[in-house]
Amino acid sequence: MLITNAVLPDEREVDIRIEDGRIAAVEPSLDGAADIDADGKRLFPGAIDVHVHFRQPGFSHKETWETGSKSAAAGGVTTVVDQPNTDPATTDGEGFDRKAELAAASYIDYGINGGVTADWSPEELFERPLFALGEVFLADSTGEMGIDADLFADAVERAGAHDTIVTVHAEDATLFDESVKDMPAVGAGTDANADLWSAFRTPEAEQAAVERAIEVAGDTGTDVHIAHTSTPEGIEAAKDGDATCEVTTHHLFLSRDDLDELGTHGRMNPPLRDEERRRDVYEAVADGTVDMIATDHAPHTLAEKDAGVWDAPSGVPGVETMLPLLLEEARQERFSYERVRDLIAANPADTFDLDRKGRIEEGYDADLVLFDPSEATEIDAEALHSKCQWTPFTGLPGVFPDLTMVRGEVVYQDGEFGDAVGRNVREHGGQ
Repeated sequence: MLITNAVLPDEREVDIRIEDGRIAAVEPSLDGAADIDADGKRLFPGAIDVHVHFRQPGFSHKETWETGSKSAAAGGVTTVVDQPNTDPATTDGEGFDRKAELAAASYIDYGINGGVTADWSPEELFERPLFALGEVFLADSTGEMGIDADLFADAVERAGAHDTIVTVHAEDATLFDESVKDMPAVGAGTDANADLWSAFRTPEAEQAAVERAIEVAGDTGTDVHIAHTSTPEGIEAAKDGDATCEVTTHHLFLSRDDLDELGTHGRMNPPLRDEERRRDVYEAVADGTVDMIATDHAPHTLAEKDAGVWDAPSGVPGVETMLPLLLEEARQERFSYERVRDLIAANPADTFDLDRKGRIEEGYDADLVLFDPSEATEIDAEALHSKCQWTPFTGLPGVFPDLTMVRGEVVYQDGEFGDAVGRNVREHGGQ
C-alpha cells in the first residue's frame, strides 16, 4: 500500500509505503500509484489507550470486545489495555484465558492486564502473555480488588522479576470525608447532587495513595504507573517518585462545575475536581509533565447511571472521544500536534515497551489514523459506537478520523468498519 501527500505531526509532508503490515518507507516522494491520496490531511500514529474496561466477561450488557473496539477504532485508537475487574476477574489462568477468548473479537490490538487479590495466581498469570498488573489497589485505597501492603509489595516484586509494570489506582479511602454522607442529596437520578461524590473522595486521598504506593514499591526496581491522576498534587507525587502517570480526558476537560448538568452521569473514581485543579492538571499535560492521556473507558447503561449519588456506578465512556478532543485542542493551537502524538502514542509505547508501535517510522507497525484538521464536529452520543450509547462530552467539538488502520489493515473508514484484526500485543514481542 502507498499513502501519498500526508502531513505528519512534525509538519513534514510525506509518502508512506506499507509492506506486510509495517511501514517500509517514509519519504518526501515515493514511486508508485497511490492507494490512498491523503491530499494534505494529517496522518498520526494510532492512539494507544492503556486504560479501558471493555466489560467482558460478565457485563456484556454494558460493552463487549466487539462494540468497545469498534468505538475505539472510530476514534482513532488502535491499541487498548483492558483492566482485570471483570467477572471472572483476570486474576488467574482461567480468568485470563476466558478474556483472551472473547478478545479475539477485537477490531484493534489489545493487552490484557492481570489483577492482584488475596487469592490471585501469579504463577498462572505470568505464564501467559500478560500486559501488566493493574488496576492494583492497596487495602486502604478504594476498589473491589484491594490488597494489604505486604501483598502489594509481594506483587510488585513478582512483577519486577517478570519485567512487568504495575498500574496503581491511587485513592486512600481512609482520607475520604465521611461527614459528606450526612449531607442531603438534593434530587434523584441525574438531578442528584453529584458534587457530593467529589466532596467525599478528597484530593488528599489521591496524593497520599500515590506516595504510599511508591514507598511500598521501594527499591524493587519495578516500574510503577499511576492511573487516572486527577489532581496537580497527585501528578507531582508521581513524578517525585519516578513513576509515570496518565490523565483521563474527563479530568482534563471536565470539572465539578459540570456536575449540575451531568448529575450522576459525571460520577467516576477519582471524581471530578474543582475548576482550579482542572486547569492545573491541564497545564501539567500541556507542559510535558504528564506522560500520557488514557480514558478509563468505563461504560454503564443509562438506566444504571440514573440513580442516586450514592448508588450510581462510577465510570464514563471515553475511548472514542479521546483523540478527537485532543486534536481539537491542537486545531485551536492550545497543544502542538507533536504533543498530542506523544501523549497518545509515543509515550504509552515507550512506557509499556511496545517496540513497534507509537511512531510513523520505518519498521514500525502501520497503525495509522488519517484526519482532516479543518473539520471539527460537535460530539453527539447518537453518532458514537459504544454499546452504552451516551457520553459526558456531548456538544464539545472534536476532530474525528476519516480512516483508522491497524497493521496495514483498514478497520474503519468514513463510517464503515473493516474486519476484526486485533491481536494480543504481548504475544508478538510487544508489537
